[in-house]
Amino acid sequence: MTINEKAEYAAALKAQGRCNCCQAVTAVLADETKLSPETLMQLASGFAVGMGTMENTCGALIGAAMIAGLKMQGEGTVRCTRQLTERFKEKCGAIVCKDLKGIGTGKMLCPCDECVKNAVLAYGEVMR
Repeated sequence: MTINEKAEYAAALKAQGRCNCCQAVTAVLADETKLSPETLMQLASGFAVGMGTMENTCGALIGAAMIAGLKMQGEGTVRCTRQLTERFKEKCGAIVCKDLKGIGTGKMLCPCDECVKNAVLAYGEVMR
C-alpha cells in the first residue's frame, strides 16, 4: 500500500468511527514497526481528543511520532518529530486539538479525518 493509500485508509477508519485519531495513524503504519496493529491500537487508545482535553497535541500527530520513534528505535526521533510537527502544521494550520477544531474561534481549521490523513502524509514525507 502506498503512503497515499494508507492516508486515505486511516481517514476512512476515523470517519467510520472505528478508532480514534492516534489509533488510525498507528494502525495503518503498523508495517513500519515490529508491533501488530492491535498492539498499536491499544497503545494509542489514550491519545484521543488532544489527550482527552482538546488542550494538547492532536492524537494523529502523536501517532505519527510514535511510529517514527519505533521505526528509528529512538535514535534521532526528536528531530523527526520536529519535522513531522512542521509538516503537519503546514497542512492543517495548527497542532493543538482545540485550535484545529475551532474551539474558541468558531473557525475549524481541519476536521479529524483530514488531520489523520495529513499526519500519515507528513510521516511519509519525513520518513521516506
